Amino acid sequence: MAGHSKWANIQHRKGRQDAARSKLFSKLSKEITVAAKMGDPDPEKNPRLRLAVKEAKSNSVPKDVIERAIKKSLGGDAENYEEIRYEGYGPEGVAVIVEAMTDNRNRTASNVRSIFGKAGGNLAETGAVSFMFDRVGYVVYPAAVGDAEAVLEAAIEAGAEDVESTDESHEIYCAGSDLNDVATALEAALGESETTKLIWKPQNTTALNLDGAQKLMRLIETLEDDDDVQTVTANFDIPEEVMEQLAEAS
Repeated sequence: MAGHSKWANIQHRKGRQDAARSKLFSKLSKEITVAAKMGDPDPEKNPRLRLAVKEAKSNSVPKDVIERAIKKSLGGDAENYEEIRYEGYGPEGVAVIVEAMTDNRNRTASNVRSIFGKAGGNLAETGAVSFMFDRVGYVVYPAAVGDAEAVLEAAIEAGAEDVESTDESHEIYCAGSDLNDVATALEAALGESETTKLIWKPQNTTALNLDGAQKLMRLIETLEDDDDVQTVTANFDIPEEVMEQLAEAS
C-alpha cells in the first residue's frame, strides 16, 4: 500500500505530526466513544472498542483520555454521531475515500464537497470509487520485532492473508472480519503492534508527478483538518524521485 506508507513518511518530513497530535487524539477518542456506545463498554466484550483502544494506545493517547472517552458513552449527554463515507476524485483522477463521524450531516457534506472543489477534485456518489479498494484488516510492526520469515510465519499462524516487509516495518493484512482475532494472535506472538485498524486498501495505484503529489497532499491535509473527518484514503503512489523532490521542497 505504497500511498499510505509514503504519505506517512511525507507527513513526518513536513513536521506535521506534533501539530496534529491533539486533533488525532480527538478523532481516536471519538471512535472509542462511538464504539463503546454501540456495544459493550468493556473492551474485552466489544471487538470494535478493543481495536479502538488498542489503536489509541499505539498512538500514545493517555490512559485517562481513553477512560474518559469510554465513560462519555455512558452519559446521557453523549453526542449521537452518524458514520458517513464520502467518495470522490482528487487531482490526477486519484480515487479518494473519506470516512467521517458527525452530529450534523449537512455541515459535514457541505465542508467535504467544498474541500474537494477547491482542490480541483469532485465529490461523487457513494460507491463510485470504493469498488477500487478492498476493506481489510491492517496490522503494523516495526522491523525490529523479527526478520521477514519469522513475521510471515507468525502472520500465517494468526490467520493473516498477506505480509509486506521492508527495512522499516512489517505490514500485515487480513480479512476485515478477522482483524480482532488476527490482532489478538499476533499480539501473543509478537507483542504490541504499532497500528491495528480497518483500512481501505487500493487494488491499483496512480503514480503522481511532483505537481500532482503536492495538490493531493493539500487535499488530504485539508480533509484531515476537518473535525468531522476520521480517515482519508487515496489510491496513489509517489515514485522515489518525486519523493526526493517533495523532501527538498518541504
